[in-house]
Amino acid sequence: MIRVVIADDHALVREGLRRILEEPVDLTVVGEAADGRAAVEQVRRLHPDVLVLDLSMPGKDGLDVVKELAARRSPTRILILTIHNEEHYALRALRAGAHGFLYKGAGTEELLKAVRAVARGLRYLPPEFERAFAERYVQPKARGSPAEALSDRELQVLRLLASGYTNREIAAKLHISVKTVDTHRRNILKKLNLRNNADLARFALKHGLILE
Repeated sequence: MIRVVIADDHALVREGLRRILEEPVDLTVVGEAADGRAAVEQVRRLHPDVLVLDLSMPGKDGLDVVKELAARRSPTRILILTIHNEEHYALRALRAGAHGFLYKGAGTEELLKAVRAVARGLRYLPPEFERAFAERYVQPKARGSPAEALSDRELQVLRLLASGYTNREIAAKLHISVKTVDTHRRNILKKLNLRNNADLARFALKHGLILE
């Protein structure tokens, strides 16, 4: 029996996933979490085989959850299930310690296939991502998203800025100083060759980086 914890901040999504994952006889949902900190606690307490985790989570975002569980050497395998269907998100998630990545637009059968694959110790990526990553391996100079130039923290700050958060609100949300937020902002503008927050917002919209 594959034991699963679902972590998503939308109750309707969690309910739908529970129904899908509990229909097969080899899967059972043992817990749910509505924010990142709760996801870490559920894994610590329940020791599930698989954590199905959204990237955009309040309190502690999905990448931070992955990094914390990896640092704790948690045996729980992590499948990212997200609305963000871009390669650089998958790359960041896998590099942080996730074991699979799936777009929320995928069908039921693909979700079940991904959960089972991750539970068996395999990595799972949608076929189109496998092809893209293989091409970039063969041709290392192939260009990916410009957002790949950003660090994980810079990407967090960019998404929050583009979603209308102020520097002070971002500082409180990420538990860093306002000065650090401004430093990240300046670095983002420089790396992406942008001028101001309006440019940041347009860039984020174009590349699917706006928060859910």
